Amino acid sequence: MTHASTVLFVAAVAISAACAIVAAARGDRPGFTFFKPLTTCIILFGAAWLVRPGIQPYRGLVVLALALSLAGDILLVLPANRFTAGLVAFLLAHVAYIAAFSTGNPPAVGQLPWLAPFLAFNAAIVAYVWNGIGKVRRPLLLYVVAISVMVWRAATRGHVAVPRPSYLFALVGACLFVASDAILVVRRFRRPFRAAHELELSAYWAAQLLIALSVRM
Repeated sequence: MTHASTVLFVAAVAISAACAIVAAARGDRPGFTFFKPLTTCIILFGAAWLVRPGIQPYRGLVVLALALSLAGDILLVLPANRFTAGLVAFLLAHVAYIAAFSTGNPPAVGQLPWLAPFLAFNAAIVAYVWNGIGKVRRPLLLYVVAISVMVWRAATRGHVAVPRPSYLFALVGACLFVASDAILVVRRFRRPFRAAHELELSAYWAAQLLIALSVRM
């Protein structure tokens, strides 16, 4: 990807994401339903075809994760309540990200201490919303474990021969994904706060964009 095409790619994501966020803030359901999947689709396209060079199987696994995220986005904007189905799609996306971040970086006992802070943070979020999550407790707990492992694997990529920009893009993206999901869970199950949805979406697309850019080795 040339400098110009990178700028165009990032600009396209930013414009589509801004349209989705404005639609969400205005309560424009049709606009949000259109622009939310579109933004993720643009990121998916960029990771699959625009960002070059990329090394397999890392690129393929990131593209798979983005495709599953797109499925999750579509499920979550459908008129019917598909929260659990959307949660499962994103759970599978995190499994794909775990596989991507473990490419050439197999889990090791010495890496386990890096997992503790991520599990602790996500456990605190679940504890905070516990009384309000009802029937989705089990899938949410499974999801929390998956996203904690995902960001842990991203953090440990720095221990292997990975270009520094790829490592940092993936790690910051994974951390932003955790932040986005934490805002989503609090907003949905405990206490909505001003601009929560806008912050959640901004962190989510920044996360996906950075991880997509990390496929450039």
